[in-house]
Amino acid sequence: MTQLFESVSTGRGHFGGKIAFDKNGFLFLTLGDRQVPPEGKLEAHPAQDLSNHHGKTIRLHDDGRVPADNPFVNRADARPEIWSYGHRNVQGLAIHPETGEVWANEHGPQGGDELNRILPGRNYGWPVVGFGVNYTTGLAIHSGTHREGMEQPVQVWVPSIGISGMMFYTGDKFPQWRNHLFVGGMVGQQLVRLTPTSPRETLVPQMGRIRDIRQGLDGLIYLVTDDRDGKPTPVYRMEPIDRSSSKDPTTS
Repeated sequence: MTQLFESVSTGRGHFGGKIAFDKNGFLFLTLGDRQVPPEGKLEAHPAQDLSNHHGKTIRLHDDGRVPADNPFVNRADARPEIWSYGHRNVQGLAIHPETGEVWANEHGPQGGDELNRILPGRNYGWPVVGFGVNYTTGLAIHSGTHREGMEQPVQVWVPSIGISGMMFYTGDKFPQWRNHLFVGGMVGQQLVRLTPTSPRETLVPQMGRIRDIRQGLDGLIYLVTDDRDGKPTPVYRMEPIDRSSSKDPTTS
């Protein structure tokens, strides 16, 4: 396998590390910005620098080779593995089951969690643009929320919900939710359901820090929770309501 990754920081957080395969067998891997401070000239931050892998989504063959059609494969000043850049810390990565599009969510600082459709060669703005603020002072980090040549999120959460794992549902137990996107929240302790074109809906609020969501082989939805102190936590299973067995059809 090709030697790929070059570190520009010894940061102890924001690792990214989410993996997804698309329908053509390409591997997508997210790499966080490793908590390099968003200070000084924001355009010089490693997440904006194509010569390293920090704050990037990369695309590979399953044996580690670089696809010939990656967007920066012929640029001398860029790493050829890069698919997109300008990310902070991606926590969820999923492939749309019908369109094959790559979707990702990422943590914003003190607000500004994002959901993005990941397109080849696009710049997603961190830390130049965004919706969060400094943790300690509450002051603005970014130069603004928009800039030409930088992508806008499909959804943004202000305040932050501590975005986490996500999935597209493809099962038969909840047919009305097929191809809908499910996103977890840790500090927000919630599960969010949405489609790329519809408003989001908050489900199962205050059930703990939802770390990940998975569809089981049985077509049901499983929620993995965690505890900041490392205590044991439950896994929840979502099941459809059998309204036909209820005397009161409005009972849920």
